[in-house]
Amino acid sequence: MTDPIYKTDALIAEDIEAYLEQHQNKSMLRFITCGSVDDGKSTLIGRLLYDSKMIFEDQLAALENDSKKVGTQGQEIDFALLVDGLAAEREQGITIDVAYRFFATEKRKFIVADCPGHEQYTRNMVTGASTADCAVILIDARKGVLVQTKRHSFLCHQLGIRNLVLAVNKMDLIDYDQAKFDAIVADYEHFAESIGIETFTAIPMSGLAGDNITTRSDNTPWYQGPVLIDHLEQLEVNNTANQAKPFRMPVQWVNRPNLDFRGFSGQIATGTVKPGDELRSLPSGKTSKVKSIVTMDGDLDEAVAGQSVTITLEDEIDCSRGDVLATADAPPEVADQFESTIVWMDDEPLVVGRAYWLKLGTQMVSVTIAHPKFEIDVNTMEHLASQTLHLNQIGVCEITTDKRVVFDPYGENRALGGFILIDKITNHTVGAGMLHFSLRRSQNVHWQPTDITRDHHADMKNQTPRVLWFTGLSGSGKSTIANEVEKKLAIMNRHTFLLDGDNVRHGLNKDLGFTESDRIENIRRVGEVCKLMTDAGLIVLTAFISPFRADRQLVREMIDAGEFIEIHVDTPLEVAEARDVKGLYKKAREGKLKNFTGIDSPYEAPENPEIRVNTVEMTPQQAADYIIGQILPLK
Repeated sequence: MTDPIYKTDALIAEDIEAYLEQHQNKSMLRFITCGSVDDGKSTLIGRLLYDSKMIFEDQLAALENDSKKVGTQGQEIDFALLVDGLAAEREQGITIDVAYRFFATEKRKFIVADCPGHEQYTRNMVTGASTADCAVILIDARKGVLVQTKRHSFLCHQLGIRNLVLAVNKMDLIDYDQAKFDAIVADYEHFAESIGIETFTAIPMSGLAGDNITTRSDNTPWYQGPVLIDHLEQLEVNNTANQAKPFRMPVQWVNRPNLDFRGFSGQIATGTVKPGDELRSLPSGKTSKVKSIVTMDGDLDEAVAGQSVTITLEDEIDCSRGDVLATADAPPEVADQFESTIVWMDDEPLVVGRAYWLKLGTQMVSVTIAHPKFEIDVNTMEHLASQTLHLNQIGVCEITTDKRVVFDPYGENRALGGFILIDKITNHTVGAGMLHFSLRRSQNVHWQPTDITRDHHADMKNQTPRVLWFTGLSGSGKSTIANEVEKKLAIMNRHTFLLDGDNVRHGLNKDLGFTESDRIENIRRVGEVCKLMTDAGLIVLTAFISPFRADRQLVREMIDAGEFIEIHVDTPLEVAEARDVKGLYKKAREGKLKNFTGIDSPYEAPENPEIRVNTVEMTPQQAADYIIGQILPLK
């Protein structure tokens, strides 16, 4: 069953330091295996680990034992079990999660990601492909090019993987038929051209039998191309290609151990840098020359893409975490509006207009996403109309960040063109994306400076601007209490303005309905108005249901720190419904009013509001007095 002389590198056991030193200077290639279910991805990786002598004796014994119990090859070794680590995977014989494995040959080190083949695990495949230099796309020689083959090929191309291997696997099951191999390659080539894939390397192989993986097979004398491992050893890795590009280093940390040292630490994304080079810090645009390149092992004469270093500059310039140091005469772009491709990875669909965190390199900004221009059907490559994105769907969308970010198009620079999206409430990663280009309007719209500042406006009114944001269910008494508070502030000669939910929908927001995305846009617009009014020095009172925490947080982030006061008008649903002055709850219960908060649309109560009032225990006047007492003094 097994090779009786199978033996791992003896140097590992004899002298681990010598073994590590031997491998230290080898280049590292990251690649993924992908394709449809049961195309043999895990078996191929298991074979690579076995043939490269990366399995220890106890692992081999366990593999033999597991192969007898849960393997799919009878009494023979089931190499897939080396990679399929989850119990569910072993039981079903499929890959669910992304499994990473390390192995090495005499020429190179490798990290391989075994990506799941099922459509519902597309997000896992994207995760594995995001850092890969190469993709090995497996095809079952009996089945040919399948839908998932096309899906994974498209995703690899979108993610910027240009080294593609078409591994026509299980050739042993079709008697190594050259005609069938050529037909599969021709079919795939036709598809590849349609999505922009220019080149790929096709190899006939058998993961189980070991044909054309590490040694040339006598079963395919008609094949004259490279075997898989030889091809992988010759490929150019991303770091090597990146060294020829303009210098870019996202700043991870400002290193300030003492008053005499100030350096900027990070991993170089592209290019090379030497002392004396002129760099530009973005987004500030300030320039300076490199004074030194510092590492734990001493100063360097040159640093290249892939290295983590600390750079000191000759001048004190504005540069902090999230900024980017770049070649002065070829800097990246800076913008706040983009076209992008987004792969949605969350069970909950994209909510258009909601604010998410966008992480791009070391930059973290708030972002809102417009309705998709179109969704991409990766089975047919059609562009489909879509209002949102669901799990594993891919769409082209325009996005807007709350401040300008430094970027390169993804096709030129993965580090400054690829981003992830994070839900602000759950902190879950909900999507991944690629920036195509900045929108022209973002370059043409600039803030116009004015001589009369917001501080001057506030001083004229002898008050500190505030946003008193009343939130609660319909019928809770928000508008009544807000009106009482405004009357009391007027008696105190305070300059105020009350924005009521119903009143705003008669004018500013009359084009909006009550769907989730419309509610978000309603609150976003009101937040923008609040910001303008606080800039004018006013105390703004708002009375809106504003049912979603994320949207109230969006407004909070718009307003200057400390000026946003969230007031939860806390009223139980049954009490609010009993009041039902407008008859809205009755209509909602009868199905005549859709998306009504508390009935068929959720209300997310504030978790830590600045002020909470209970309208069951307080009259509107008492609640207003309590609120005034909490916010005074206003100056």
